Amino acid sequence: MDDDPKGSCGQKGSEEIRDLFKKELHQRGLKTKVRANKAGCLDVCEYGPNVVIYPEGVWYCHVRKEDVAEIIEKHIVGGEIVERLLLPDQRYEPEKTKYDALKNDASQSVEK
Repeated sequence: MDDDPKGSCGQKGSEEIRDLFKKELHQRGLKTKVRANKAGCLDVCEYGPNVVIYPEGVWYCHVRKEDVAEIIEKHIVGGEIVERLLLPDQRYEPEKTKYDALKNDASQSVEK
């Protein structure tokens, strides 16, 4: 809601950030491998704009246009979490062990 006391991601530039993600992904040839989608309210307005990277479930907060290239380069391309942008609320902490277990199961299936 635009009049929410915690703020509104829309008023904080979320549309421009999503558009920049789409543009950067396209320019890097990642458009067919990575999607930048719009989401409804993620219920963490005070931390917005927010970006969530799946399948890892990594939540980034207070994302600005200046952060987009870093998120793409470090996280999406390099697999490295951008620590300074992580959402501090532990209930949204990335499920690294679950994701790592899925990756390990997949690699073991290929090796057999």
